[in-house]
Amino acid sequence: MTAIVVDHRKGKAGPGPAEPPPGDDAPLYEARRKIYPQSVSGTYRRVRWIVLLVTLGIYYLLPFVRWNRGPNAPDQAVLIDLPARRFYFFFIEIWPQEIYFFTGLLILAAMALFLMNALAGRVWCGYLCPQTVWTDLFLAIERLCEGDRRERMLRDSHPLNAEGVARKSAKHLLWLITAWWTGGAWVLYFADAPTLVVELATGEAPLIAYGAIATLTFTTYSLAGLMREQVCLYMCPWPRIQAALTDEDALNVTYRVDRGEPRGSLKKAAALRAAGEPAGDCIDCGQCVAVCPTGVDIRDGASLGCIQCGLCIDACDTVMRRVGQPERLIAYDTDLNIQRRLRGEPEQVRLVRPRTILYSAIILLVGGIMVYALAVRSPVGIAVQHDRNPVAVTLSNGDIRNGYALRLVNKAAVETTFLVTVAGPADARLDIVGGTAEAGGAVSVTVGPDQTRELRALVTATPLPGKETSVPVAFRAIDAVTGITATVDDTFRMP
Repeated sequence: MTAIVVDHRKGKAGPGPAEPPPGDDAPLYEARRKIYPQSVSGTYRRVRWIVLLVTLGIYYLLPFVRWNRGPNAPDQAVLIDLPARRFYFFFIEIWPQEIYFFTGLLILAAMALFLMNALAGRVWCGYLCPQTVWTDLFLAIERLCEGDRRERMLRDSHPLNAEGVARKSAKHLLWLITAWWTGGAWVLYFADAPTLVVELATGEAPLIAYGAIATLTFTTYSLAGLMREQVCLYMCPWPRIQAALTDEDALNVTYRVDRGEPRGSLKKAAALRAAGEPAGDCIDCGQCVAVCPTGVDIRDGASLGCIQCGLCIDACDTVMRRVGQPERLIAYDTDLNIQRRLRGEPEQVRLVRPRTILYSAIILLVGGIMVYALAVRSPVGIAVQHDRNPVAVTLSNGDIRNGYALRLVNKAAVETTFLVTVAGPADARLDIVGGTAEAGGAVSVTVGPDQTRELRALVTATPLPGKETSVPVAFRAIDAVTGITATVDDTFRMP
């Protein structure tokens, strides 16, 4: 008697004696399989090299770019000045109270990510993700020191010798140097880069700078050098999120099964064609798997591990050219197009559809609002807060006085004198502790460059007529040089 047994652990079925289900000692997780990505050349590989050089060039060199903002202002183009609570980006300066600009940037980043996913799946993961970029750099260092895929596999299959120790030591040393410079470049965004470099070299930098560099050195070395694809497969949440956001019209790296199957060697395919039977273009060479940085076999269909980098496309195109078959057996495509071709219908690429229009509209709307807000924002600011206790005070002559906490903001890089006036009750008089009375009831106040100044403001007026308990009052600050005006409203109250 023959029993048919399905082994769920291996996904195979075959004749044999029945086996009991796995016991408690069976592993819950698959052991890690070391991946040896092979080098490849082609269109998508060149695009990845360009992206790598541009992004890392910006990251490492941007702190040293200078930007003249005038006197009393830092000249680093991009600077996160935590002590002064400022963010500088070329001609843009963001103050703490302008946090809404960062909110807008987060919305733009999210919508751009959603749009990329709607157009071409995980194209962010394949080209722009920091984990992908640094892993690609570390793989290039590994190939430089230990050779390509076959050489690395051959060395790892034999006992370690002196040459192997030297090569691996050189690789890890270069990895550590790269990781160290990655951490060092990060802290340069938080202080004047040339100055901080000298302080780091002479041991005079703040302790927190050394701690940040050490932390980022460890994380970069671990994630990009040792963990690699494990970050994409298990640590990153985006593959799970994007799977819920994608649709059937999104272009993904796809094995065109309608053209590739049934797969087989060149000889087998030639024999099938000679016999008038169907034969696919895939020669089952395995190059698409060998070049994949996450070890995915794209021929098995959509996979959580595929980062849409396109390297398998380059590898397959190279093989197709060698065997005299058309390129793009693997390409950015959709399963719908595969079904259309099987039915003899023309392909259809729908880049413009409701979700891409929605994401693009949100990007344009939020971006437009941010550009407008930056264009019309004033370098002058004023804010007041009414005293809570007492709300109002009756003077000996019967007049009523209200107190306010007044804050003047000067975003310019030079000292500014403001003329502060008040409008509300008909005979309102303004006094500011620390200010100088001017003609017409104005009070002049000087505020230093790129600073705020808090003052005590007192508004005095005759009692309000009738039963009114409060009237609107407006404080106005005018830049004595530029004439730029800022206004804030409050109330004048009775006791």
